[in-house]
Amino acid sequence: MTSNTRMGFLSRAFAVLSAATAAATAVEGHRRPRARDLRTLGIDPATFPETRRG
Repeated sequence: MTSNTRMGFLSRAFAVLSAATAAATAVEGHRRPRARDLRTLGIDPATFPETRRG
């Protein structure tokens, strides 16, 4: 694995972990996650259900 490949992998891994944390925090707070975070996780924002307080 070259240095550029390794940095690309680490950057992508960090982005996915950050997006997952942000999305989970939003859902726990009964808010809709940001579209950017959902797309980073491979989720189409249009198909993500609305989050409502039960």
